[in-house]
Amino acid sequence: MIEGINHVTLSVGDLDRSFNFYMTTLGCKPLAKWKSGAYLLAGDNWLCLTLDAQTRKLPLEEYTHIAFTVAKADFEKLSDQIHSDGAKIWKKNTSEGESVYFLDPDGHKLEIHTSDWKQRIVATKKEPYDDMEFYV
Repeated sequence: MIEGINHVTLSVGDLDRSFNFYMTTLGCKPLAKWKSGAYLLAGDNWLCLTLDAQTRKLPLEEYTHIAFTVAKADFEKLSDQIHSDGAKIWKKNTSEGESVYFLDPDGHKLEIHTSDWKQRIVATKKEPYDDMEFYV
């Protein structure tokens, strides 16, 4: 049985640029860095950056993205940091909880978000999506 997500690996075209973005803009904690990669922590989540010549040049058109949890007390400061560092915003928030949807330097779609799955279920039970079925 799966216990959780072990780590997320992102391909990057410029390791130093991405390492600095995740550390400086998002506040990830560096664990290790080498010629072709780096390990960081986003909260307790392990994030790996790997240098890859095949890294995308543009964001994917699909909705797939990675969302990071942010405490409400920290949301405005981190949101301001993301905007002031020039990260491109790719979507406007339309769901419960505060969110900012932005791109990393390689076009990976990211989000910072203040709520959790429990709050989402409560909100969607009040206003369900089309044909929504609940299991909790």
